[in-house]
Amino acid sequence: MRPAALLLRALGLGDALTGVAALRGWRRLLPDHRLVLACPRPIGSWLTDLGVVDGVLATSGLGRPLSWPGPPPDLAVNLHGRGPQSHLLLERTRARRSLGFACERAKFAAGPPWLEQVHEVERWCSLVRSYGGTCSADDLRLPLPDGRRRGDYVLMHPGAGFPARRWPADRWRDVAAAQHLPVHVTGGSRDRALGRRIADGLPHVHDLTGRLDLAGLADQVGGARVVLSSDTGVAHLATAVRTRSVTIFGPSSPQVWGPLLDLERHDVIWHQEVPSPRQPNALTLDPRIAAVSVAEMLAATTRMIE
Repeated sequence: MRPAALLLRALGLGDALTGVAALRGWRRLLPDHRLVLACPRPIGSWLTDLGVVDGVLATSGLGRPLSWPGPPPDLAVNLHGRGPQSHLLLERTRARRSLGFACERAKFAAGPPWLEQVHEVERWCSLVRSYGGTCSADDLRLPLPDGRRRGDYVLMHPGAGFPARRWPADRWRDVAAAQHLPVHVTGGSRDRALGRRIADGLPHVHDLTGRLDLAGLADQVGGARVVLSSDTGVAHLATAVRTRSVTIFGPSSPQVWGPLLDLERHDVIWHQEVPSPRQPNALTLDPRIAAVSVAEMLAATTRMIE
């Protein structure tokens, strides 16, 4: 049986997708290892089906010990953060060797120093390179489902993990109402009320919130003419499958979280001039998100469709 490398990235879809390039770098660097990703099960299962990793250890966040079965893994790789919590969580697996960024508080000095103010993709690619591997932004690409072609619809993903990044629902509805193409509204089960609010009374708007698994969402994104969203996982998915996109940024900078590939296919709206607390997980709407007008979003959408 091949030795196991346990890679921790117990975060959401956007974080998983920005880590795909590094995961592929580890794959090349560790060809004889079985790569097991510690992350939420739906994300890990989907990435396993795509061949990015070999298996998933279901976990979410850093609040519980990792339930690693059997003998300790050969390697434990911290793709989650700078530590100390993530380092200490992996330490408890008793892996033969740990890899990651150095963290004084976790007494882990074997890795390179943490990089500030770099793109999230580049940060984790740099970690791979520091251990002798290779990877780049080109490794972010994911295949479209077999036979999938671009369709004539706009995909709108109005939700986000926290209120700070949720553009107001009435503005999303105004954008949807102005489209001459069908609009597919996507989101998780908690976005159902939002989907109904946007689609109600608009016959060309189709509410798909709460109805799609990750593979189904990827299929919808892959078939769209353009994807409209805030800075969330669906925007990274659009980059990965080369679907045009318009993304609203607020507390987080597109220089850290924005698209790195096919820049002519992706537009970002970011009011950097507006003062912001820069808290992407805040419970109130970020002023930079609030500053984005319906007219701006419509103009950017038209540019991408044409």
